[in-house]
Amino acid sequence: MRKQSLFLVALIMVGLLSSAVALVLLSNWQAASPARQYTYRIINVYPHDEDAFTQGLVFENGFLYESTGLYGESTLRRVELETGKVIELLSLPDQYFGEGITVLNDRIIQLTWLSNKGFVYGVHSFELMQEFNYPTQGWGITHDGIQLMMSDGTAILHFIDPITFEKVTEVNVYDKAPVTELNELEYIQGKIYANVWKEEKIAIINPQTGKVEGWVDMSGLRNLENQNPGVLNGIAYDSKEDRIFVTGKRWAQVFEIELVPLA
Repeated sequence: MRKQSLFLVALIMVGLLSSAVALVLLSNWQAASPARQYTYRIINVYPHDEDAFTQGLVFENGFLYESTGLYGESTLRRVELETGKVIELLSLPDQYFGEGITVLNDRIIQLTWLSNKGFVYGVHSFELMQEFNYPTQGWGITHDGIQLMMSDGTAILHFIDPITFEKVTEVNVYDKAPVTELNELEYIQGKIYANVWKEEKIAIINPQTGKVEGWVDMSGLRNLENQNPGVLNGIAYDSKEDRIFVTGKRWAQVFEIELVPLA
């Protein structure tokens, strides 16, 4: 009887060891696997205020919500997608440079660049409800319905409690090397989509591991603008209709796009 028990324990231990080895091998394989490559297809084009220095973009309740930057020009906006008309506008005090925004539980959460300060507004009223602080620069912000995810210009993504605004954890974003200058963020179907500052590409990031699982080559989109626009910056997602919108700083258009995998 004792021998049978020992044999059973041995089998269990071997099974556990095999599972652990399999998990390590799977993790290593996922880390080493190359990121998938995508291009894009334009589905629709909408007008956009070409004076808007876009820093953050969200689609919520049928509208685009936009944060614009620059000292003395930073704003929070509600924008009609089809016409580009700004139907609600709040100007930030001149000492703040507006950055990323996200909308969670009927609250707009807006970052500022170098002031270590964020603002919380009512999504319908634009009334200032709360201010909060963080120790880093403020770049992009999004959420997964549970916690906030924030970039600061480095390869680090900070995960933040949306009530206390205390940091919960962080992940380092990497492909073959650390991926820095993560700018505007959007959470789309379990992944974080991130503009990379001054790059015509979007990183698709696994929020659990920080691994860049895909790259979207956005080359050529900027050339469709009639003027001399700034860099690509601004990703919004309509979860109800499964639509992705992108724009850039001082672009005259917002583009609805579809991702196209490359062979």
